[in-house]
Amino acid sequence: MARLIFGLQQSLDGFIGGADGEMTLPPPGPALFDYFHRWVSSLSASFYGRRTYELMRYWDEDQPGWGQAERDFAEGWRSQPKWVASRTLTSVGPNATLVRDDVEGVARDLKGRFEGEIEVAGPDLARSLSAAGLIDEYRLYFRPHVLGRGKPFFGQALPPLKLVSTDRIGEDAVRIVYRPA
Repeated sequence: MARLIFGLQQSLDGFIGGADGEMTLPPPGPALFDYFHRWVSSLSASFYGRRTYELMRYWDEDQPGWGQAERDFAEGWRSQPKWVASRTLTSVGPNATLVRDDVEGVARDLKGRFEGEIEVAGPDLARSLSAAGLIDEYRLYFRPHVLGRGKPFFGQALPPLKLVSTDRIGEDAVRIVYRPA
């Protein structure tokens, strides 16, 4: 049975993006980017909310100026099956399935069909799956920036969490891992 993992990089004050919903953190440094590449390549699948999926669509087509690291990340992202929860999208890109209804049922089905880890990406999606008790782990990647306001990593109170691990990644990121207690 797969585990659902919600993890995003965020500012020191707990925001994943600015007040307008746009990602406003600078791109990760080389070590954190490499870490994300290795993690994405190891995933069994991903379950995205609409906004996060639209941001990640950047990786669907090669961009001028990409180096080998970006091409490798894109290859890993493209090859992985994706589900996208949205009531407004009418279609999704390659290797992706649109989920309009019964998001919790789809999450339960994915957990039962896959082994390993399934990324949950998007705070609104994570909020609904957390409320249903379906998120198995929260990975917070703190970066040395303060946004002051915006979209929070956690959009609601959660039952108690237990600390699993902490570690430094590269030059400026700290990962903190929690699981439901």
